[in-house]
Amino acid sequence: MPEVRVRFAPSPTGELHIGGARTALFNLLFVRKEKGTFVLRIDDTDTERSRNEYIDKLIESMSWLGLNWDEGPYYQSQRLKEYQKEANRLLVEGKAYQCYCSVEELAAGREEARKENKTYLYPGICRNLTQDRIDVFEKEGRKPVIRLITPDFGSTVVHDEIRGEVSFENEHLDDFIIVKSNGQPTYNFASVVDDMQMKISHIIRAEEHLSNTPRQQLCFNALGYSKPRFAHVPMILAPDRSKLSKRHGATSVEEFRNEGYLPEALINYMVLLGWSPGNDEEILSLDSMIDKFSLKKVNKTAAIYDINKLGWMNSHYLREYNLERLYEAAVPFFKRKGLVKEPVEEFQKAFIKRVINAVRERAKTLIELADLSVYFFESNFSYDEKGLKKHFLKEGSAEFLQKTAEVLKALPEFNHESAENCINLLAENLEVSKGCLIPLARLALTGVMGGPGLFEIMILLGKEETAARLERAAEYIEKELR
Repeated sequence: MPEVRVRFAPSPTGELHIGGARTALFNLLFVRKEKGTFVLRIDDTDTERSRNEYIDKLIESMSWLGLNWDEGPYYQSQRLKEYQKEANRLLVEGKAYQCYCSVEELAAGREEARKENKTYLYPGICRNLTQDRIDVFEKEGRKPVIRLITPDFGSTVVHDEIRGEVSFENEHLDDFIIVKSNGQPTYNFASVVDDMQMKISHIIRAEEHLSNTPRQQLCFNALGYSKPRFAHVPMILAPDRSKLSKRHGATSVEEFRNEGYLPEALINYMVLLGWSPGNDEEILSLDSMIDKFSLKKVNKTAAIYDINKLGWMNSHYLREYNLERLYEAAVPFFKRKGLVKEPVEEFQKAFIKRVINAVRERAKTLIELADLSVYFFESNFSYDEKGLKKHFLKEGSAEFLQKTAEVLKALPEFNHESAENCINLLAENLEVSKGCLIPLARLALTGVMGGPGLFEIMILLGKEETAARLERAAEYIEKELR
């Protein structure tokens, strides 16, 4: 049985879109399950729009996601001789011809079709040019394109692994261009030559490429190659079922990374866009995805993008992540917010990890993780307005905070148990409930009403800082709110 070989072949004309990343993921899952080879190919023959920086970002994004390929990257721009050789072979075999029609002549044909409300199809003007006519065009300096001769009747049937048989009437296909006048191959022709020479067995790609498939099959036929199997995965649409765009939020892998999503969460989210393991399971490791993946379970209908579900999924991975790895992922966001500066000393690293562990239960992204950690690094925060009214304006609040600071400073040992016992005893002596004292102290220490447990916050801040913040809040109440 021939080896299973798949390819992911993006064009470097922009950042890696979530749709492209999902296609790469489906290729990876399929080929890993089949114990085959995953090829990365860069389709960079569009010289006007292709950029080297996009290639670098694409490779970085794939590596960050863990979409590791086995061969490549191959570059179409380095394979132009192969396309020219195969195109020349088709000319010699009479399966293609040189077309000298000018831009103006073709534009006139399109305009005439538009007036008649018809789709323009090239009418094969140059199919049977005489040598004399060719000589005239050559003397005029016209540079020909190469067109493939296509059937005038019948149909081209695509056997799709997801959609079944899809038929295209040949009368709607013209003699399309396979090599442009500048010698550059067109997308459909270059892809076919590459897929043959790289022995690709399965082409798994986005639904938008389905309309290209009949032309590619005609190229396979003309060149005498065996056709690979095709599978076209569904589109990803916005919640309103419109085309996904930047107005719906992040759409590229780089944007998701910059917004603080973890690669495992993004992979887990993407795999469920158009595929399901067949049960209610939603949290899946890569190994589990590979084990359960099948093209037969890929949906035909469009997948709907849901940023809230991605947020929920990312919060799960934030809670479950190995703390050392989470520190490495989170520290750039702490630096971005100005909470951490280079170089990070070992004692600082230990503190940051403790802070991360304390707040990660409540964060959905690494940005939120940094935002929730600010008060551990800065003490000049303002107090939540709602909290001010609810806790600071109560009678005796400044006195409670001042006395709390005094008893905490007097503790010979400052740990979770001693701090809690201290607060319990103080509440009893002051004849107030613990439920009144704890949120008051929390607001004084953090400026907000939510967050980790009070005693966890105290131990992280340390005795001196805890007492200083309590005294600062007491002074604020006395000066500003009285």
